[in-house]
Amino acid sequence: MAKEQIQVLNALDVAKTQWYHFTAIVIAGMGFFTDAYDLFCISLVTKLLGRIYYHVDGAAKPGTLPPNVSAAVNGVAFCGTLSGQLFFGWLGDKLGRKKVYGMTLMMMVICSIGSGLSFGHSPKSVMATLCFFRFWLGFGIGGDYPLSATIMSEYSNKKTRGAFIAVVFAMQGFGILGVVYLQS
Repeated sequence: MAKEQIQVLNALDVAKTQWYHFTAIVIAGMGFFTDAYDLFCISLVTKLLGRIYYHVDGAAKPGTLPPNVSAAVNGVAFCGTLSGQLFFGWLGDKLGRKKVYGMTLMMMVICSIGSGLSFGHSPKSVMATLCFFRFWLGFGIGGDYPLSATIMSEYSNKKTRGAFIAVVFAMQGFGILGVVYLQS
């Protein structure tokens, strides 16, 4: 069994660059793009939330989130990211990376939609549901980090491995540029 696995790895190491390599780059790269976008777009959203939920009628300035609420909304996804990296990295080794990668992507989609549809009758309850969905979104993002890099390195050959992984990680910068573009 181990001999067969080594033969497969050797075949991947000497394989010519093919269409499936670019497909893997696009899939893993879009994961990193959405990770960065989801983590950093919240700074724009918190300004809007302050104006909507913490506006005081007759005030000269628009409303802003209280500092503790702003910190919670901004930071909870990063706590989820750390937890998700540890959990999904381990789970990917146990169940298989491709299967677990699909789970993380579904979790990110569902929690992104949930974040956008946060609900409640008071500003406090809306912020609580937003923090709930942002934590689990971060958890999914945390799974995407180790799995994307590992999947890309497993599917690339020796000659192009570094370049392919660099392209995947560079997509995170494009996600941040997307947020900056929205801000302007």
